[in-house]
Amino acid sequence: MKIGDLAKQAGLTAYTIRYYERIGLLPPADRHASGIRDYDPKALIWIGFLQRLKTTGMPLRDMLTYAALRNTGAGSIAERHDLLVRHRASLCARLADLNASLVVLDAKIASYAAPVERTISHDHGPQ
Repeated sequence: MKIGDLAKQAGLTAYTIRYYERIGLLPPADRHASGIRDYDPKALIWIGFLQRLKTTGMPLRDMLTYAALRNTGAGSIAERHDLLVRHRASLCARLADLNASLVVLDAKIASYAAPVERTISHDHGPQ
């Protein structure tokens, strides 16, 4: 698969794909005789996983560590597992914090809604 096709399907730019390859997040693509990159379709699955890690807030250095471990093969499964477990714990803590913040935000929104409802009922009530 050419870089443009991979980028389009992944929702990234070709520049980002080349950057991921340069820093080691994406393994180097095979190249045609003319030098054009030829990516394995499985690269799309890997990029999708990287996007999920990014969305969950995994730092780039941890993503690079995970990618390097992945490239070493089955001998690094325990280390990859541990890295993901630690990231999951961090994500759960962030989610708990976000949920607590959402409760406060909802209470504040509700406190603003009550005066608005009172004003509307007074404006349209019997005179």
